[in-house]
Amino acid sequence: MRFGLPIIAGMLAGALGLQGATLERLTLDEMIQKSTEIVRGRLLGSRAAHRGSVIYTYSKIQVLERWKGQPASQVEVAVPGGTLGGFRQTFSGVPELVAGKEYVLFLWTGRNGVTQVIGLSQGVLDVKQNAAGELFVGRTASTETMLDGKTGQVVRDEAVRMGLQELRQRVERGLATARQ
Repeated sequence: MRFGLPIIAGMLAGALGLQGATLERLTLDEMIQKSTEIVRGRLLGSRAAHRGSVIYTYSKIQVLERWKGQPASQVEVAVPGGTLGGFRQTFSGVPELVAGKEYVLFLWTGRNGVTQVIGLSQGVLDVKQNAAGELFVGRTASTETMLDGKTGQVVRDEAVRMGLQELRQRVERGLATARQ
């Protein structure tokens, strides 16, 4: 499996302690294809630990729905940054996950067995309920520098907002297309 630009950019930002991150802008369809897991889940809790010189926050997610990947009731997701032993590390572009909140997560597990969010903040969609009681997902546009994966040109990120059912169907169509 090859590392994609979003994974490499995130690792470089963490390893070098850069103030800003440069990410490959990923479309929803690209995240569906590149993810090893796609889950809707609720954050149960987090812990911080070192991996080399970088602090990572490991979040335990209770899986409410699994749209891609192997069946499991929970998944642990690592993001660079966190607080450990009185030290705090932060990195641009890294999503902030909050205990008790519900998310749709586009995840990628590397050879080392660590599961991370694909595209950093791009791969995290908040799940909310509107006034009519319908569930929808969304995220704001990232302010990080984004590059088009094909041209390498700087591009603007776009916010995402759609019904949960619409997203579920889009994932199903994307996975069916990939199987053909």
